[in-house]
Amino acid sequence: MNHDVLQIIGALTVLAGYVAGQLGWTTPRSVGYLTANTLGAGVLAWLAWTSQDWGFLLLEGVWSAVSAVALVSVLRTRHTPDPTPS
Repeated sequence: MNHDVLQIIGALTVLAGYVAGQLGWTTPRSVGYLTANTLGAGVLAWLAWTSQDWGFLLLEGVWSAVSAVALVSVLRTRHTPDPTPS
């Protein structure tokens, strides 16, 4: 796939999560929002790496990593049983 097309797909993925959050369709801790950020920023980080665009790699790499950590945290919380007795 063309480098430019991948850039547009990555950017649209990140922007879709952002717009959905701004319009109240999702929250910053939702799986959809965090997945969009992780994947979109990850694609952009990989493209920055391949083109040796270090500033953009720093931005998108950190964006993707922080989103991925938050996503794992949310997923773990969803699958942790409630410790209170019933």
